[in-house]
Amino acid sequence: MMKYDVIVVGGGPAGLFGAYNAAINGKSVLLLEKNDRCGRKLDITGKGRCNVTNMCSREEFLNNVPQNPRFLMSAISRFSPEDTVAFFEAWGVKTKVERGNRVFPESDRANDITKALVTACETVGVVIKRGNVSALLVDNGAIKGVRVGKAEFFSDSVLVACGGSSYPKTGSDGSGHRLAESVGHNITPIRPSLVPLVSPDKLCRDCMGLSLRNVGISFYGSGKKPLYEEQGEMMFTHFGVTGPVILSASAYLRGDFPFKMFIDLKPALDEKTLDKRLLRDFSENSNRELKNGFSALLPSKLIDPFVAMTGIPPETRLNSLTREQRTTILSLMKALPIKISGTRPIDEAIVTGGGVDCREIDPKTMQSKLVSGLYFAGEVIDIDAYTGGFNLQIAFSTAFVAGNAM
Repeated sequence: MMKYDVIVVGGGPAGLFGAYNAAINGKSVLLLEKNDRCGRKLDITGKGRCNVTNMCSREEFLNNVPQNPRFLMSAISRFSPEDTVAFFEAWGVKTKVERGNRVFPESDRANDITKALVTACETVGVVIKRGNVSALLVDNGAIKGVRVGKAEFFSDSVLVACGGSSYPKTGSDGSGHRLAESVGHNITPIRPSLVPLVSPDKLCRDCMGLSLRNVGISFYGSGKKPLYEEQGEMMFTHFGVTGPVILSASAYLRGDFPFKMFIDLKPALDEKTLDKRLLRDFSENSNRELKNGFSALLPSKLIDPFVAMTGIPPETRLNSLTREQRTTILSLMKALPIKISGTRPIDEAIVTGGGVDCREIDPKTMQSKLVSGLYFAGEVIDIDAYTGGFNLQIAFSTAFVAGNAM
């Protein structure tokens, strides 16, 4: 009979770190990963650079977690972003802090993070096997092990840390949710988070490939208050919009689509200042046609679509613009509207929204309240955060708590 003190399901960041923390406490640990190697999703995070955490305060961190932040208070206090950086530096991965307190490996190679986690596990005696867990073995409300094909592995402590449903080709295919559900856990509705947004608007197709930096964006539902406002970088695509500020916004768009998005093309200028700038530019080029009057104000790819949206004939001379027409131009520059009709599929999302109901997990141990000896860590839980290293830190903090509790 193959019995271990701890069995970990999933070889991503949460699984590897949970296994490591159990093993350094002297436990025999088996980690089961369905892929041919651990960390396949980790290797592609941050465009292959891996934004490993965010060096901010606990309060700032929790402000970046829109879903169940209170559940994380204990875990973040016990294993902080500073602790994450110290761990990787101890295992030979030097880090650097970039804009927005985002932490990356100095090498800009995500695989260095994966290798450090695997090396740490192997060094402390974690046994890593390839295997797809098909069932949890439970007896009288307590975990007894897992089934892999026809084989069974036994343990009184099992950590489910096999991710959510985004990027299924990397192994994050919803299997953790199915395992949790099979033993009685409630899975809150699964949705894509940190995902590009879809728009039917012609503007997006006309401007496909155009990146806008330092623009302001705001999203509105049926109410008058914005659901999300931020400044940053975005890009138009054939299907709609993407980019860092769009991915962050997607985490806020909960409920029924469509939503209305507005782009402030000149967030550094208030309307009065921008109006003066328009008057100056237009007077200096008074004999030009409208379509040729924006070269100093807008990217060339945006000019024709923008002029079309004003409804003003593009051949109109700048010196013949009425005050009403100039007001239309000004309004569009400060609030260019785009209809958001939905999100891209969950397999294109960076993070899964929804998961194992936090009310059924003890936040101080990550142990199930329904099945004794069953633990959860990482994206399989109903917690998701904005882009910026927060989601990986959640994986490390919850895995630290679970690993030590086991």
